[in-house]
Amino acid sequence: MEHSPFFLLLSTVLLLLLLTATPGAHSQPAAAPAPPGPTNVTKILEKAGQFTVFIRLLKSTGVASQLYGQLNNSDNGITIFAPSDSSFSSLKAGTLNSLTDEQQVELVQFHVIPSYVSSSNFQTISNPLRTQAGDSADGHFPLNITTSGNTVNITSGVTNTTVSGNVYTDGQLAVYQVDKVLLPQQVFDPRPPAPAPAPTVAKSKKKKDDGDSTDDDTPADASFALREVGSVPNAVLVCVISISLAWFYL
Repeated sequence: MEHSPFFLLLSTVLLLLLLTATPGAHSQPAAAPAPPGPTNVTKILEKAGQFTVFIRLLKSTGVASQLYGQLNNSDNGITIFAPSDSSFSSLKAGTLNSLTDEQQVELVQFHVIPSYVSSSNFQTISNPLRTQAGDSADGHFPLNITTSGNTVNITSGVTNTTVSGNVYTDGQLAVYQVDKVLLPQQVFDPRPPAPAPAPTVAKSKKKKDDGDSTDDDTPADASFALREVGSVPNAVLVCVISISLAWFYL
């Protein structure tokens, strides 16, 4: 039986509609979203802008690699106080170049707290605060943080500044902007070491005691000598009296 061209066309269209409406055996599931990339502090700061100098210091000192490892290979939190480019411009000319390599590392680490501090935690934080540059003991790079209303004040012993903005937070990493470079007192205003106690005090006392012993021995020896000398005439006197009495009774 012959079919008209119209019938053949209609059959073809219906067949195509049926094939597209029925799930094919080779249909692929939708691709899962790609996992988030590793946390990278320098990329976060680059995206925020105005932290060019701090980024350069993070890279040149190796602290950027250190933070990358801490954030992506452990569950430890980190808080960073990032100085803006304008804060570095306000430093005395040549300040950064005058630092040794070790001091530059300490300066960068001084802006890093080895724990996550949310904006709401600043009001209950305990001072002094340990930094990545050292512990919280006096002379070991501590920071002190206080709050007044919504203002967060930071002091290093040399620098007093405030947190001026929240750059980034994800529950493990918090980055806050500060408008002054936090200068550690141990680098920029070190305290002179306490003088060692003078060891001559004990020796002087010993010499004094020895001197006293010598002076005490002298009069003792003299009195003993006088007693020895005085005993001779006393003995003679006793003998004379005894002989006299014996002669009288005889």
